Amino acid sequence: MRGFINVVAVIAIIQGSGEFIGRVWFDREWGFLHRLVELPVPGYLGVAVAGVVALVWTDVAKKREQG
Repeated sequence: MRGFINVVAVIAIIQGSGEFIGRVWFDREWGFLHRLVELPVPGYLGVAVAGVVALVWTDVAKKREQG
């Protein structure tokens, strides 16, 4: 299950940061996320941050289990 969460988190980071960078600096959408949901620019950054939080959370849980 942890591997699946890591994959989804990496995809969220790529899509969120790509949409944010594309909208802020290039005035167009990048990636696939804008086809699913229309978010304001900070919302796409929030998706990327949520992906980072999920990666850190699973890493901390893994280290906690290992002792």
